[in-house]
Amino acid sequence: MLADLRAALERRERAMVVRVERALGSTPREAGAAMLVTPSGVFGTVGGGALEMEGIVEARRMLEAGEREGSLDIPLGPAIGQCCGGRVVLSLRRGTFALLEALERQDEAERFRWPHVYLFGAGHTGQATARALAALPLRTMVFDARADRLAELPSGVERRRLALPEDAIADAPPGTAFVVMTHDHALDFLIAAAALERQDAAYVGMIGSATKRQKFARFLADRGEATAIDRLVLPIGAFPVRDKRPAVIAVLVVAELVVQLLGHKLDQDCAGFATA
Repeated sequence: MLADLRAALERRERAMVVRVERALGSTPREAGAAMLVTPSGVFGTVGGGALEMEGIVEARRMLEAGEREGSLDIPLGPAIGQCCGGRVVLSLRRGTFALLEALERQDEAERFRWPHVYLFGAGHTGQATARALAALPLRTMVFDARADRLAELPSGVERRRLALPEDAIADAPPGTAFVVMTHDHALDFLIAAAALERQDAAYVGMIGSATKRQKFARFLADRGEATAIDRLVLPIGAFPVRDKRPAVIAVLVVAELVVQLLGHKLDQDCAGFATA
């Protein structure tokens, strides 16, 4: 949405930023969700449906009237018949370069707090997983020794070229999720073993089969770390879907990460709504 706002400002198009300021009870989106409304387009979303249409209509009315700031306080059920039943307060602000800069600073601060995902391996499955992660509120960093593979990664993910990628594990922040899917089984084992030494890791997963898990268990046992296997997710994305295409594996793995890294936040948000 911020890129769309910048583009609109640069072409001198009128624009209104519509943002969820408060979300109480059952609502389509959380506080902070935003969209950009111009006379001819809508970018981003505050949840869709009747709520979003209310925001779009009001934003365009304000643009036409030359108004710069406003708000909507909408009880979803009584006011617009939306079945969620909660209450949403929307703010509406005319797009300016000053507002854009403030929103970019806010976005950068929020990104800094996102959970980290360290993805080792930029092969076919790594590329697919990086693409699936790029759109999520997760700070994804991909490690590989191959510059050409790193160059193919999507925008929205960070990339590091390292000959010994397991060295990056020691510097990872607490609560990092480690996803191991390199082109080399021996390298996978070294990286996963190093990740399992981090007692504060939120998730350690490695691509492979049940046979690979047995071999890795023996590898750990030889190192005197036999019990560490209990904290390893292998195979990753182990849903009852037997499909080895990279895009399918990526979706299943990302689903595991979302549950592990964002599930607690969602529980807290829902609890807050329930008591509001």
